[in-house]
Amino acid sequence: MDLAFTPEEQKFREDIRAWVGANLPADISHKVHNALRLSRDDMQRWAKILGKKGWLGHAWPTEFGGPGWNAVQKHLFEEECALAGAPRVVPFGPVMVAPVIMAFGTPEQQQRFLPGIGSGEVWWSQGYSEPGSGSDLASVKCRAERVGDKYIVNGQKTWTTLGQYGEWIFCLVRTSTEGKPQTGISFLLIDMKSPGVTVRPIVLLDGEAEVNEVWFDNVEVPANHLVGEENQGWTYAKHLLSHERTNLADVNRAKRELERLKRVAKAEGVYDDLRFRDEIAKLEVDVVALEMLVLRVLSAEKSGKNSLDIAGLLKIRGSEIQQRYTELMMLAAGPLTRPFIWEAMEAGWQGDLALPAANLPLAGSYFNMRKTTIYGGTNEVQRNIVAQTVLG
Repeated sequence: MDLAFTPEEQKFREDIRAWVGANLPADISHKVHNALRLSRDDMQRWAKILGKKGWLGHAWPTEFGGPGWNAVQKHLFEEECALAGAPRVVPFGPVMVAPVIMAFGTPEQQQRFLPGIGSGEVWWSQGYSEPGSGSDLASVKCRAERVGDKYIVNGQKTWTTLGQYGEWIFCLVRTSTEGKPQTGISFLLIDMKSPGVTVRPIVLLDGEAEVNEVWFDNVEVPANHLVGEENQGWTYAKHLLSHERTNLADVNRAKRELERLKRVAKAEGVYDDLRFRDEIAKLEVDVVALEMLVLRVLSAEKSGKNSLDIAGLLKIRGSEIQQRYTELMMLAAGPLTRPFIWEAMEAGWQGDLALPAANLPLAGSYFNMRKTTIYGGTNEVQRNIVAQTVLG
């Protein structure tokens, strides 16, 4: 196993770094580095810049308009974007539903939906979780009944991230109650502008509506928006979740936020506290260990070997690290973590905007990151999966 990058890969990194440096808008980078609010326009603007270059779908094969990069190149691209302060690509379109459409969709579905995803023009949302169905997705109750050449959808989805911006949503729906719960689920693509779709924001502690409820009241969906076969959606959902959980490791953002933590600690005068610096050092060791695990997977893929089925393990460690660095930032900044007045902070009322600790109510980030060990399948469930698939 060789974890060192080749000269060709280093050159690829330099080319990516130069392109991102030349094309990433400075105002967006400033917001990311200082954890200021990103608007829909900010996220969409960067997505369209990547889309124009053909890199929004940077993991896509060339036959679907992607660059056809190997696993190492994809990793280097993601790392350089994160370190430069690029917004994290909203994954629901290019990272999650697109691979499902590529693998299981019809040629007509691929021609219709993939161009809008790859260009960044169309915003997708994810309709998986329901009030009683989170980690146990096999228990979804949102119902889709086939009537002629359409499905009639009724039910509710919840915790729909950025659903207030969604133009399309991919949903797991119940199309049969016979047999095992997993066998009666189908995968539908739904236009969120359809009559009967209602989005209700869920306001969080920081005053934002990052997540939403989505209601379906007799929503008509053309039958040709069914991906794959009816009642086989569980297979497609597992394919998608393998992409989501690997993505949730987010080691590149962890490296960037680790450096931000150090800046916050220095600005607040706690970096010289040996006990606190020990905590930063332990976090840094965990980040390096996570990166080594990711590189191990990349090395296996690069050499054509079957990598370990460790998507769940990556999700577990990545989510715990995200919680840890937000906790340490909050502890470092002390009273500065408390305010929730976004407009005042964006106006610079807390002082020098060069000081990261002065730009964000870090307690809000801390509480927000409590969700990371729950979404994408709770870490408790993931540990069971790892025990079964990896340990045997």
